[in-house]
This record gives sequence, C-alpha cells and structure tokens, in this order.
Amino acid sequence: MKDISVIIINYNTAKYTLECIQSVIDFTSTSLAIEIIVVDNNSEIGDYQHLKNNFPNLEHVSLHRSVINTGFGGGNMFGAQFAKSKYILFLNNDAMLKNDCLGILHKYMEQHPKVGVSTAQNFDEHDKHVISFDHDKGIRKLIFGRSFLEKNFSKHHPKRKKEYTEPVTVNFVNGAFMFFRSDAFAKVGGFDTNIFLYFEEMDICFRLRKEGYTSVLVPEAKILHYQGVSTGTSKIISKEGFLSHIYVIKKNYSYAKYAFIRAYYCLTFLIKPKKWFLLPVILKGAHLSQSLKQKQQIRF
Repeated sequence: MKDISVIIINYNTAKYTLECIQSVIDFTSTSLAIEIIVVDNNSEIGDYQHLKNNFPNLEHVSLHRSVINTGFGGGNMFGAQFAKSKYILFLNNDAMLKNDCLGILHKYMEQHPKVGVSTAQNFDEHDKHVISFDHDKGIRKLIFGRSFLEKNFSKHHPKRKKEYTEPVTVNFVNGAFMFFRSDAFAKVGGFDTNIFLYFEEMDICFRLRKEGYTSVLVPEAKILHYQGVSTGTSKIISKEGFLSHIYVIKKNYSYAKYAFIRAYYCLTFLIKPKKWFLLPVILKGAHLSQSLKQKQQIRF
C-alpha cells in the first residue's frame, strides 16, 4: 500500500492538467510513496490526445479515460477504484501545489486520527489569498448571510476570507483540494455520484461529521488555484449548482427544512429578475432529472 493516491480529473483543459501533475511531482517529498491517477472525463478527442501525447512516462503516474462525462463526484469515484493508499487527495486540475502539501497534510493527519478530510490554504494566480472552505448553506446562512454568522457565531463559522496561520475546523473544505483518510472516505461511501457538479463537499463533509470525523484547513499547506478554469460560469452551470444544493438539503436534512428553503427561494426569486430563470426549476422541485448528468452521451 502506498502513502497517498492523487486523483486528478481532466475535462477539456489538458494544459492545466499537465501543469498540475508536474506541480505534484516537483513539490512532493521523495520520502512519500505516492501514485498519481488522472481521469479524462470524456474530453473532446483533441484535448484528450494532447494530454495523452504529453503525459509523463512515469511508473507511478497513470491515465484512464471514461467513455462518458460522469461529473465531479463520478469522475473522482472512477479514479478512486485504482487507488491503493492510506490517504487520497482529490485535486482539481486547475490547482497547483506551492509547497510540499502532501508531506504537510500526511504528517498532520497521522497526528490527528479524527480528522476525516483536510485542505490547503488557497491563493489565486496573483498570489492573493482566496477562500479555502465554506459554511453549510442552510436556513441561517440564507436568511442572515455569512458575515452575520461569522461575526456572531464565530466558533462554528470561522471567517472564510481570513488568511490563517494555525489549523481551523470548518463545515466543509474547498473541493479543489480534498485530502481524505481513505478508510473514512470509504466508510461514508465516497462522493454521491447522483450529484453531477457542485455541493459534493458540503454533502460528504456532512456525512463525515455524522461518523465523528472533522474537516480541517491546514494553512501551512498552500496551493495556487486558478479561479473558474475547470467549470467556468454560465446560467447552465448556475442551474446545475442550484439543483445540487436542493438535492443535498433534501437528502441530509429534515423535510421541514427542505420545504422552508424551497419556499424561501420561490419568494426571493420573484423579486430578483436575474434569478427568474431558476424559478421554474424550484417550482418543479429542483429534481435531478433536470441535471446535465441526464444529457451525457457515450463517446469513445
């Protein structure tokens, strides 16, 4: 068994994937036994060929192609089947290591057995600190907002925009860099592959908490995270994130909380013209049958 398996998904961004792989190779301590597993999530053939033609010829780095785009959770679970390590890092291809993150987090997790998942402190391409974690998006967050919760309930809602110097326990860590204890990841069943994109972190960290594990930002580990490269932004992507959020709420919380949040969105969307495109979605229950996942086609 190796120490760490690093799983990276490529989807039409081979340039970043190759840079990401190289950053792991360059910054990881040679004292750790690692493997890098790259999943091509059914990219356009030209992008896949570029990745394949420039792929590192190293024994511990492997490439696997899916015949269908299975989304974030599905792509990572596809890669997880090849992992044989004590720890698994799910790393966005637009996230580059700035130091020996794997060595730092391996040491921290070895010393803190009840931490189920940890993450690194994020910086953008201009070396500006960006958020590395978030708070569960429930009723209090929707009504009062993050700032109110961080000011008045800081113990459970630490400031997201603060650059930390010591580890801090959080609700859920950024999906760009999720360093799991493999047995904890397996115990909660891994990522929910019903979710195509977004809120996978909130979902799995909630399930980890139910099993007695915590989620922690370890700021000594640092990454560069290009903002919005892996998914981009559009109404289609916004809709997908909304569907995922409602699904996670309905799945993990009481029906009363789900019903309240659904009613809240129905009312607030009426007075926000920019959100009108989401009104039919929530009125129909924001069912996953409307997800992009249902539109994927097999492409060899």
